[in-house]
Parts: sequence; structure tokens; C-alpha cells
Amino acid sequence: MDLEITNYNNRFQIKGALNKLNLKTFNAHFSNIFDELDSILVDIEHVNSIDRAGVMALAKLHNESITKSKKLSIIGFGCKELYEHFKSEEPKETMVAA
Repeated sequence: MDLEITNYNNRFQIKGALNKLNLKTFNAHFSNIFDELDSILVDIEHVNSIDRAGVMALAKLHNESITKSKKLSIIGFGCKELYEHFKSEEPKETMVAA
């Protein structure tokens, strides 16, 4: 399935596969997006597959938002590969005897 990106009011909905083959479409759509907008919401609910290149493209977008002090929200269940990349573990607390 091809990649389809639609937007309305800074909400971008991604449908289809996000992979190395259609990464140019994704990159062209989000190129310099934070120069135009202060906040975007990316909905990945309808992403049916994602490969390493797709995950890295979203990570790059995330890093750009941090660098430019902009707000990026990624919503939707999408693919588990994406959540595995971004998940973080809570630091374990250790008790120190006094």
C-alpha cells in the first residue's frame, strides 16, 4: 500500500506503509515543517507497516522538534515497532542504607 498523508489544522494523518520505498514522500511532506508551524500532531493509527527507515524518519522529526523547541505529538496505536523504538523504562530506585 502506498503512503498517504493528509492534514487539517496541523493534524497529519498517515495511512499505509511507511518504509524505505516511500520515504521521499514522507520527507518531502515534513521538510522544514517546524519553520512554518509551532506544533503538529501526527496520527499513525492507519499505518499498517513500518520498517527501520520509517521509524528513523519519525525519530528525525522528533529530534527536529526538540532542536527547534517545537511541539510534536504522535498518536494512534499504529505499529508496535514504533512504540518499541520510543518506549522508555522508568529508572529503578535503589535504597541506600544509612
